[in-house]
Amino acid sequence: MILLSYIPTEPGRVAAAAAVREAAAHDTDLVVVNARRGGALVDSRTASDEDLDAIVRGAAEAGVTATIHRPESTDVVAAILDAATEHGAQAVVIGIRHRSPVGKLLLGSTAQQILLEAPCPVIAVKSEG
Repeated sequence: MILLSYIPTEPGRVAAAAAVREAAAHDTDLVVVNARRGGALVDSRTASDEDLDAIVRGAAEAGVTATIHRPESTDVVAAILDAATEHGAQAVVIGIRHRSPVGKLLLGSTAQQILLEAPCPVIAVKSEG
């Protein structure tokens, strides 16, 4: 099973396409995780049902069975890593964005924590922009 950590951004959409390709290449299922921050009134990481349904439809067109997992947690990284362990992920696919040289020095980014702590290989996909 391939696990996609999805947020509704351009890097997230590029990662979704890569995750579907990866799942199809390995003839396995896809679990789309859209972790929401518990207690937040507004969270830009929360994808709409329509957005998630589009990923499921695109996966089906590629012959991949996709399911949605929407954990609510105060620690988004822990929710993603727990889902990878719970579902026995072969790989986690994440979207990354361009960061400035100073931004690269900062610790604590979600992508960086997933890369360092995941229980399986992580495929980091960068969008063109």
